[in-house]
Amino acid sequence: MSKQNKDLANAIRFLSIDAVEKANSGHPGMPMGMADVVTILFKYYLKFNPKNPSWINRDRFVLSAGHGSMLLYSLLYLTGYKSVSLNDIKNFRQLNSICAGHPEYEPNSGIETTTGPLGQGIANAVGFAIAEEILKKQHRKKIINHKTYVLAGDGCLMEGISHEALSLAGHLKLKNLILLFDNNSISIDGPTNLAVSDNFKKRFNSYGWNYIEIDGHNEKQIFNALKKVQKSKIPSAISCKTIIGYGSPNKSRTASVHGSPLGENEVALVRKKLKWNYKPFEIPKNIMNEWKKIGEKASQKSEKNKIKFKNISKIVSKIIKEEKKNYIKSMEIMATRKSSQKILNSLTKKIPELIGGSADLSGSNNTKTDSHKIIKPKNFDGNYIHYGVREHAMCGIMNGIALHSNLIPYGGTFLIFSDYCKPSIRLSALMKQRVIYVMSHDSIGLGEDGPTHQPVEQLSSLRSVPNLNVFRPADTVETFECWELALTNHSSPSVIALSRQKINPVRKEYISENKCIKGAYELLRTNQKIELTILATGSEVNLAIEVSHKLATQNIYSKVISVPSLELFKLQSEKYKKEIMNETKYKISIEAGLTEPWKKHVGENGICFGVDDFGKSAPGKDVYKSFYLHSDYIVKKIEKMLNK
Repeated sequence: MSKQNKDLANAIRFLSIDAVEKANSGHPGMPMGMADVVTILFKYYLKFNPKNPSWINRDRFVLSAGHGSMLLYSLLYLTGYKSVSLNDIKNFRQLNSICAGHPEYEPNSGIETTTGPLGQGIANAVGFAIAEEILKKQHRKKIINHKTYVLAGDGCLMEGISHEALSLAGHLKLKNLILLFDNNSISIDGPTNLAVSDNFKKRFNSYGWNYIEIDGHNEKQIFNALKKVQKSKIPSAISCKTIIGYGSPNKSRTASVHGSPLGENEVALVRKKLKWNYKPFEIPKNIMNEWKKIGEKASQKSEKNKIKFKNISKIVSKIIKEEKKNYIKSMEIMATRKSSQKILNSLTKKIPELIGGSADLSGSNNTKTDSHKIIKPKNFDGNYIHYGVREHAMCGIMNGIALHSNLIPYGGTFLIFSDYCKPSIRLSALMKQRVIYVMSHDSIGLGEDGPTHQPVEQLSSLRSVPNLNVFRPADTVETFECWELALTNHSSPSVIALSRQKINPVRKEYISENKCIKGAYELLRTNQKIELTILATGSEVNLAIEVSHKLATQNIYSKVISVPSLELFKLQSEKYKKEIMNETKYKISIEAGLTEPWKKHVGENGICFGVDDFGKSAPGKDVYKSFYLHSDYIVKKIEKMLNK
């Protein structure tokens, strides 16, 4: 490295060392090792604008190895982003500092995504690269033409999600995607050869990637590798052989520098070895000026955002109202997965921002419609992605697509496989991203595929995630309304759980109002004066109606409350919640899932009807009966409860 570039890299190293030391917590090794690589990247190649961090045509820099977060914060501070101050760095890992232990997405800050769970950043980066290609087709190449760089470590590449995401990226020939592999051969437990003996070159080549091996501390090799990949026709990985904890006489190349402060004595030795004769957090004026020049030079090259993204909420609401009117005329009996496809057919025709996909189950979860065009290798003039059997990657990629700009991703799989999707769903919620998870085969009602495919605890698990809306519509009209709520919510992801089996309509009259917006609403009342409230979701709403009518023949009157979203119901006024829940002493719930979460709603006098064991392999109706989810049994239990 030239002296100037070495000084620039050392500024990153010592900001990282000092911040971790002051916090007495953090991961100094990776920033110390990769400082040379990112210095060359930011100085000569990266297209960014500290004065306008949200510039649409900026290159994206994703730190998948999020434990090395001080590398990113140092770069943002040094290049002139207002989002990160020196005081923020001094408060690394402290309450309310933007310099969190792992990068946390903050709009207009330069922190492009929340990373930390290893491998997620790789999937996000694939999503960024896909979004860039889609927008390039929708707009002029002059406006949209940038790259995504993702810095990943050994741990990222060990996680299975990396295989799924890298494989799809290679298949799609995402030439705008560049992975910088911090190949330092160290993990927390020690040398990576404790657990890994992969041939990374063969691995990446098998995916359809370029793979270039360099010395991560050799300026010429770093520069030339980055230059070479600029015009690549396929995605590229640059394996940067680095020394973790570079500059530390006693701790470099060891696991001890991965996730712990160096210690006061070792820090002094690093300063001496790298000839950094400055106090903690002190960056010499000449070095600071050089970094500022890099930021200013980059911002001068940038253009103003020339794309005005429209608000689709009015378009969505208009489509939903029209489709509700049309459906009420036919009242066709259909599975809600089919209802979902029906509304998607209209939405995708008029909303190019809506990018669909499925993890190989398009024909089963009905996420693909006649109005979709398939995104293919080298051809991104479409709006549907075949993700293959890659649920983990699909969800991580959708987060990247949502973060990139204005695109709205949705992807389908079976509800049981939400367990494969959970880490990415959690990050969608944490980052407040509008990502829509379409999950069909939502209960034991799917039948013969048996307990491995029948979700029982999944709804409860998903409902426990903060800022995630879980929708389980009861029929076609509710499905339309749930799609409207998912699409018009800009700060929460949504899960739409859909049935495999056909469901009778429960909403038989046209009402322009979206009744699902309150999360729970009165659907049926058998008398003005009632003594029972029946709560139900999804396919069990029809069962609740049947129970209510049978009770009425015995002069036991009730109301049926459809509960498409418990999360939205919680947001309602206390007055409304009392109207729904407190009218009767006795309440029951019916849902083909765990009963435990419903107990707080029905109270000590109530009964929860559901499934507290794994399913069974049999026709759906028989499975329901085996779990006593049929009207005769439920009516008898209610009679006993009411002592009648």
